[in-house]
Amino acid sequence: MSRESVAAKRYAKALYEIAAGENRTLEVEEELKALVGAFRSGAEVSHFISSPNITESQKWEVISQAIEGKLSKSVVSLAKLLVERGRIGILPELLDAYIKISSDALGIANAVVLTTYPLNEEEKGQVAAEFGALVGKKIRVENEIDKSLLGGMKVRIGDTLYDGSLAGKLERLEKSFRRQAL
Repeated sequence: MSRESVAAKRYAKALYEIAAGENRTLEVEEELKALVGAFRSGAEVSHFISSPNITESQKWEVISQAIEGKLSKSVVSLAKLLVERGRIGILPELLDAYIKISSDALGIANAVVLTTYPLNEEEKGQVAAEFGALVGKKIRVENEIDKSLLGGMKVRIGDTLYDGSLAGKLERLEKSFRRQAL
């Protein structure tokens, strides 16, 4: 495990403890997602953040103008600390660690649902209910489009993949025919 990964987990744990103490766990998660999204928004932003020619104080001056008043004090303080220590680049990894920590603490499992089309809220709710009953946790659905699927869906919860795709069903059917033929 890299030093950045370890640091990201430490920052995420500390932020989670602050957010949990304020009963703002999920709100802080959304703020972190927005912050990471803003940093990923364009090549100019990432070039600015990673530029060694710009001092940390200059970076913070620009970033603070963009986020102050829009994000909670704890997220702004974290961003400032990361900028000051030259670690703003670990923010995406920190977000992933924070989501894992908060999800585990709240009994939430994150499901990545691969489909050929975007799911509407009702369909996401059905997937969440069905897989929530299966794994015994509240499910948070993130829908991703996979045009390579012929139909059906694949659901990944943690390290487990539930393959309900048409190709997966055909493959299982073929295997059962092979076993019967032997």
